[in-house]
Amino acid sequence: MLKRVAIFSSRVNERTVRVVNHLIEEFCRKNIRIYLYDKTGELRKCHDDYSVEVIVDAAELKEKPELILSVGGDGTFLETMMLVKDLEVPIAGINTGRLGFLANISEEEACHSLEFIYNGDFEIVERSLLEITEPAGKFGGYDPVALNEVTVQKSGLSMITINVYVDNVYLNTYRADGLIVSTATGSTAYNLSAGGPILQPGDDSIIISPLSAHNLTIRPIVLPGTSTLRMNIEGRSTAYLATCDFRSEKMPFSQEVQIRQFSKKLKTVMLRGRDFYSTLRDKLMWGADKRN
Repeated sequence: MLKRVAIFSSRVNERTVRVVNHLIEEFCRKNIRIYLYDKTGELRKCHDDYSVEVIVDAAELKEKPELILSVGGDGTFLETMMLVKDLEVPIAGINTGRLGFLANISEEEACHSLEFIYNGDFEIVERSLLEITEPAGKFGGYDPVALNEVTVQKSGLSMITINVYVDNVYLNTYRADGLIVSTATGSTAYNLSAGGPILQPGDDSIIISPLSAHNLTIRPIVLPGTSTLRMNIEGRSTAYLATCDFRSEKMPFSQEVQIRQFSKKLKTVMLRGRDFYSTLRDKLMWGADKRN
């Protein structure tokens, strides 16, 4: 049974406050120690009557929690991952946003699912992460690690040329608006909108999908998770755009990008009775046919 939990939320709205307040009330009732990430101070109203330790940085955790609850949308889940990825603690996402693909526990489910969470009655899905090893020191000083995808994209009107090497073996030259390098988790995000394949969340593979390729013979490719990618980018302007999930940086064309799988995996919670395929059908209306 749980003894310590951490609650993370970055965007505060009425739904978020209601869910956080409910979580705190229920966990305190069970004498579970609570750490609340409250960087802005907007969540303080949620815990005035309870014993809650407020933190503004994961480094302030006095003890490693046994479970982390991300309350918000998928963007909040990505931010939570960035802050706690080194703790190797399972993350459960409670959705108070819109689609909620990563934050796959709905607000309504959260109320009656706490007993399952409290008793550890859930499955752990280990998800691969991507790391930008070159260039270093970018993306706001945070570790350049992505749960969904890394991209290189044009920063102006003209397409860019991307020379890609896999384990120092030449793969291809892409003349396109950009490239998406995706994890299995990100396969249902930007990669999917670009026509890339869907992979199960626990798959270690890396997907490369072009953005508006200027050659119809270019298609997405799935590579082993052990691959190291190196990209040289050329173009008519002075810079290109590199992204790491929700963070972005402009880079000069002289700067190459190197990507590999991160050394650790992210543990995420899947409630029992739920599975990846039902999430595809429910969230993406996958295979929906109005004739049925």
